[in-house]
Amino acid sequence: MLQIKRILCPTDFSDFSEGAYDYGLSLARHYNAELYLLHVVRPVIIGYPEYAVPDSVNEFYGELREHAEEQLREFVKVHTEGGVQAIVVVEEGVTTESILDFARETSIDMIVMGSHGRRGFQRLTLGSVTERVLRRAGCPVLAVRRPAHDFVAPGSKGDPVHLGKILLCSDFSECSDRALAYAISLATEYKSELSLLHVLEHLPSSEEREVENARVVHLMEERIPQGTRDCCKISTIVRAGKAYEEIVKLAGEENTDLIVVGVRGRNVLDLALFGSTTHRVLQLGPCPVLAIHA
Repeated sequence: MLQIKRILCPTDFSDFSEGAYDYGLSLARHYNAELYLLHVVRPVIIGYPEYAVPDSVNEFYGELREHAEEQLREFVKVHTEGGVQAIVVVEEGVTTESILDFARETSIDMIVMGSHGRRGFQRLTLGSVTERVLRRAGCPVLAVRRPAHDFVAPGSKGDPVHLGKILLCSDFSECSDRALAYAISLATEYKSELSLLHVLEHLPSSEEREVENARVVHLMEERIPQGTRDCCKISTIVRAGKAYEEIVKLAGEENTDLIVVGVRGRNVLDLALFGSTTHRVLQLGPCPVLAIHA
């Protein structure tokens, strides 16, 4: 059975990272997990190494850290619900490296973070902290940007999250099989509808299409563990075209609340392109995306 024991929510106090915290809070509640709220304070850099750092700079840096800790504690106080009390952490260093190091050292099972930070771009941009974490994290990463809709209902009593529909993109690889385990677990926890999608990128002829569809549906059905249908409603869908276009299109048509994708290996080409399908779904998708590494 899939277990999520520790969840990390990095924050830079932007609206995007605060929105992601709602997702982390709900997931921690459903999985009875520890929730860490992390802010990274960047160190003061002196351009000339022969110059000593003035005491006033160190004093200012200390005050900056104290202020960040106060902000985190106040944020947790205001946003604590359902018995989940986040653990406040302030780290010093480069943001991406600090997040990855903390996740590794603390054995984090999932990272939940906003995809824009203070820049406020309307797309997940190449070089952003979130994308760098997505590329390199050793655990699943839930990327939350400002979507057309999301499954957080601010101001509602009890659990503010409504996760009604989950879309899993399957290419029958090892990483997509692992992503299926997460999708089923989430669908069970939130009592969601789960759609399994496979996209035929090499279009078969009209005569072969029906046979190919039946073959792919059979392969998807084989991967569903026995008894899973007793816990959630599952449907299988086959489409033809460019993978990212069909994923984004279907998510919009079905008002999907969460897209789950598997991210393939860590070779140079994958790191350079971030698997173009995953990257484009993150950019263009209408809802949060959970990326699962192999």
